[in-house]
Amino acid sequence: MEAEMATLDNRVFDNGLTVLDTEANVIHVTSQEATSYADATSTSTLGNSTSLSIGAPADRSGGGREVTVAAITDGSITGTGTATHYALVDTSNSRVLVTGALTASQSVTSGNTFSLASFKIGIPDPA
Repeated sequence: MEAEMATLDNRVFDNGLTVLDTEANVIHVTSQEATSYADATSTSTLGNSTSLSIGAPADRSGGGREVTVAAITDGSITGTGTATHYALVDTSNSRVLVTGALTASQSVTSGNTFSLASFKIGIPDPA
């Protein structure tokens, strides 16, 4: 006999998402989806910004909870290549907290800057 998926209270979702708000302090644009902290911050990084601002958890359209990552306007490109993903990292604990694909890949050149529109990271309600 299999157990059915439990119903989770918003507090469970919020505590998971709050880690992003309280621990993520740098966003990297990367040439591939990062698989580790070293990959996100060294091997695959093409640039970063320390002006990371993440809102408190809120209701997610379609159910669940989400946080909004504010637009980045001051990113620094440190490598040349094609940025395809982002990684939010916690430098104090050397952790990658979330990765995702950029809306569109972009060729970048070292010494330039980058910007990203605001975006959401969410956890849907259980099915």
